[in-house]
Amino acid sequence: MREKTVEIGLYGIGVIFLIIILYPLYFIVIASVSEPSAVLAGEVWFYPRCITLDGYRELLKNEKIWTGYRNTVFYTIVGTTVSMLVTVPAAYALSRRDFKGRKPFMMFFLITMFFNGGLIPTYMTVTKTLHMGDTFWVMLLPFCVNVFNLIIMRTFFESSIPQELWEAAQLDGCSSIYYLGRVVLPLSKAVLSVIMLYYVVAKWNEYFTALIYIRNNRLIPLQIVLRDILIQNESMASNMMGAEAIEAAKKANLIKYSSIIVGTLPMMILYPFLQKYFEKGVMIGAVKG
Repeated sequence: MREKTVEIGLYGIGVIFLIIILYPLYFIVIASVSEPSAVLAGEVWFYPRCITLDGYRELLKNEKIWTGYRNTVFYTIVGTTVSMLVTVPAAYALSRRDFKGRKPFMMFFLITMFFNGGLIPTYMTVTKTLHMGDTFWVMLLPFCVNVFNLIIMRTFFESSIPQELWEAAQLDGCSSIYYLGRVVLPLSKAVLSVIMLYYVVAKWNEYFTALIYIRNNRLIPLQIVLRDILIQNESMASNMMGAEAIEAAKKANLIKYSSIIVGTLPMMILYPFLQKYFEKGVMIGAVKG
């Protein structure tokens, strides 16, 4: 009976935390389709008031939105592919105990987690040395490796792929590349899905790199487009007086909520398909028999 009470209590606490986490997202959804005046008056709590899609209409009629979507999808797909093509071989090489230089190389990667050259030297390197400033390459190549993801994948290869598999593959005349592609990767679907999800979310939400290095409107990602639209509407509202200022503020507020949904909806749709791999990958290494 006591165990049952504890279990019910834990489920109750879990439900409370779930509501606390999900309600802000739910509020943004209902606020994006509610009358702005009702939202500003605090009348929107559990269901939308005076449903309107004006925020989405105003947002989606801007041609820059579609350019931003196109660029962001391109940066996400190609950027994630490049990142995985670099991260997987690097993590595999660093996990091999017979790789003599793995400790110095690992230390080289770890240092970058604590120290960097600073924004100005990095900017000069990317624009003057690599000549990638204001090109789509800057969104794909210079910052393609996340060291944290690299360490996760290296740790998985070290702890979850038995050394005996490599020894058996060697007896069959298997090369390192063939072994990686035909043995290691099929056994690593969980961690591959997790790392890919991390990269997809990071690439989709990429903002700072584009803000610093891209000036061409044809290359800017969705996040920069949404930022520009929000700033434009808020500045218009601040420059008006009287009733016009109130209406402009309502419009800016509605567009703000709509832009959050427009920017996050693809990730919300994608996540359920990778959730089972994500949960499994997060638990990798947590319990050892």
